[in-house]
Amino acid sequence: MYAPLPAATIRTQVTVPLRFPDGYATTARVFSFDGLVDGREHLAFGLGDWVGARDRDGVDGVAPLVRPHSECLTGDVFGSQRCDCGPQLREAVERIADAGGFLLYLRQEGRGIGLYPKLDAYALQDAGLDTYQANVALGHGEDERDYTVAAQMLAVLGVSRLALLSNNPEKAEQLVRLGVTVTESVPTGLFVSPANAGYLAAKASRAARTADRPFVA
Repeated sequence: MYAPLPAATIRTQVTVPLRFPDGYATTARVFSFDGLVDGREHLAFGLGDWVGARDRDGVDGVAPLVRPHSECLTGDVFGSQRCDCGPQLREAVERIADAGGFLLYLRQEGRGIGLYPKLDAYALQDAGLDTYQANVALGHGEDERDYTVAAQMLAVLGVSRLALLSNNPEKAEQLVRLGVTVTESVPTGLFVSPANAGYLAAKASRAARTADRPFVA
């Protein structure tokens, strides 16, 4: 088990209208934080009836829907087809707005290795490595993302139980170890294109390996 987390605080909260290229629009309550353990500028987006979803939660209540989404500048902003990050972000915002909950936007580009190394990894993928092999070839772990800040953000937002919108079992594993109750894992859609088919196959393979390894909460 992890040691108790340092307490974070809400720095600012502001209402922001959101609009996506396909025309979908909604409104979010955006939170920034002080005291996050890595010192980065992570954000939480309260979507839909997030207050009601949070406040009605209990042992027998319906937990708010939450997605920790790692930043992907190329996919989220520029619409890169090499990954499925942009479509997953778009899907998550609508689904969370419908259900009530939070999207945690985590500044963990390239599975935690950073933007420039991610582009270096792209070059290795063009030479035949998959996305995880490329990270390792650059001297990094396959996936260096850490969800400690996500747990801190959830704690200060008053969320101790959640339905996790993710296909990645490692997110659930880390959050449970950090003291968050995951009531269910809600799968995201699959957004396959000719450019990202190999990337998605590598993600599916690693997710299967992660799900099969022993885990003690």
